[in-house]
Amino acid sequence: MTLLQLLAQRAAAAFAAIGAPDAQPAVQPASRPEFGDYQINGVMAVAKARKANPRELAASVLAHLDLAGIASKLEIAGPGFINVTLSDEFLATRVIAGQQDVRLGTGVAHPQTVVVDLSSPNLAKEMHVGHLRSTIIGDALARVLEFMGNKVVRQNHVGDWGTQFGMLTAYLFEQESSKPAEMALHDLETFYREAKTRFDEDPAFADTARDYVVRLQAGDTRVLALWERFREISLAHCAAVYEQLGVKLTADDVMGESAYNDDLPKVIADLKAQNLLTTSEGAQVVFLEEFRNKEGEPAAYIVQKQDGGYLYSTTDLAAVRYRNNVLHADRVLYVVDARQGLHFQQVFTVSRKAGFARPEMQMEHVAFGTMMGKDNKPFKTRSGGTVKLVELLEEAETRAFDLVSSKNADLPEAQRRKIAHAVGIGAVRYADLAKHRTSDYVFDWDSMLSFEGNTAPYLQYAYTRIASIFRQAGEVDSNAALHLADPAEHALALALAQFPELLQQVAQETAPHFLCAYLYTLATRFSRFYDACPVLKSEGATRSSRLRLCAATARTLQTGLSLLGIEVLEEM
Repeated sequence: MTLLQLLAQRAAAAFAAIGAPDAQPAVQPASRPEFGDYQINGVMAVAKARKANPRELAASVLAHLDLAGIASKLEIAGPGFINVTLSDEFLATRVIAGQQDVRLGTGVAHPQTVVVDLSSPNLAKEMHVGHLRSTIIGDALARVLEFMGNKVVRQNHVGDWGTQFGMLTAYLFEQESSKPAEMALHDLETFYREAKTRFDEDPAFADTARDYVVRLQAGDTRVLALWERFREISLAHCAAVYEQLGVKLTADDVMGESAYNDDLPKVIADLKAQNLLTTSEGAQVVFLEEFRNKEGEPAAYIVQKQDGGYLYSTTDLAAVRYRNNVLHADRVLYVVDARQGLHFQQVFTVSRKAGFARPEMQMEHVAFGTMMGKDNKPFKTRSGGTVKLVELLEEAETRAFDLVSSKNADLPEAQRRKIAHAVGIGAVRYADLAKHRTSDYVFDWDSMLSFEGNTAPYLQYAYTRIASIFRQAGEVDSNAALHLADPAEHALALALAQFPELLQQVAQETAPHFLCAYLYTLATRFSRFYDACPVLKSEGATRSSRLRLCAATARTLQTGLSLLGIEVLEEM
């Protein structure tokens, strides 16, 4: 049970004791230190309903609020808020208990099977910055949910099927007559442009490409072999990016559009059997009364084209069926661009109507905004082209290497390269995750690589500082008692004890920026503690206690950063 849950439980009991069992007291961390550690709200709503004096009612709640052994101070503030300051002894006990647990006290009582649909690049092109947010946000959420004890199934729903692959396999067939597929596909962007040019300018080639689509869908051995080679080389490009970015995605997590091909006719048949389909201009359509336009007409969700072809809307329905029937998911997170919001609302609605998803299976669109350049326009190259993700990551490491070299020129180059990788990739990930995912954000190298402020380098350096303390400390008593005598010690211990409730919030609201804000708060509180409370110069039980507080901070920082996919370093 988190601190928030414990206090909420006790507050609810106190409200019930004064005859307000239906009251919903809200407990939240105090906004300022002078307000204590937590604040209980809800008195004013009950007072208004009863036409009673809020402060007198708060006094009645306070009289029944059982926080013996938990709080050292309770007081009524303002028109009826109840401020709670936790006792140092209780807080020390919570910190030690959390540190003794492999999950730092964050384990869930009822683990779920959670499917995270992330990254999902189109295999016709190399990964670009447009794939960064889905990949990073999805990876962080998967890590958090997994760490808390849930069974997480990552699904990389790559675009590897459909009309364009007829064009691409036909062009690859032409190219293979003069050079191997590895050479032909060395630069996927160039290959795609050349194939598209042939398709647009050569009617005979366009007819061949359309024929290849039919042959591909029919399972033609030769065309399928070309498609498999194209897919294999394309996925190898993706794998290289994932490795450099530190993303936990493997070949086993790939579940592309092609994987659902055999189920698409069954999707249509099941929709038809339930009288959900209407033939409109030759296409098969589900009309959704829930989504009407300005003229009052229901939205048309097309699942089969006039020529019998399927769309990604059909594939998404098949994916829902798979996640429900085979993976038995309790919760499915679709980490996809916010511009796809309407599409996913319709996918979820059709899936519910058709019974493709159990009523209890949660489906959530984890939407995100756009990465912008300093001109407040979508991030592009100087020439206006799309930025390849691999090039962005290489630039991050190059800039970080120059920065590290300017600060630590005496370090061996290999060590500087290692630090540059952790700092550069960490900076890119953190700059994205630290913003609310639904917001657009400006990509700025200088701010993200800064060692000051809410950045990955600042947090990585905070961990390194603690590591330095332990290199100097010598032998440390890992079982030392924790004594919180100074306000700075109390504030740091409080932050450590709040890690479970913070992670719970991240998981519930699919919001990694809360974890970033928490880690920044933890690092700044550690800095204040270190300035106010000498560690290595203290003696006896005080020294052992403060070292244990340092160790708990280091472990929590390392854990939190790892959940964001960011490495920590013993030296920087």
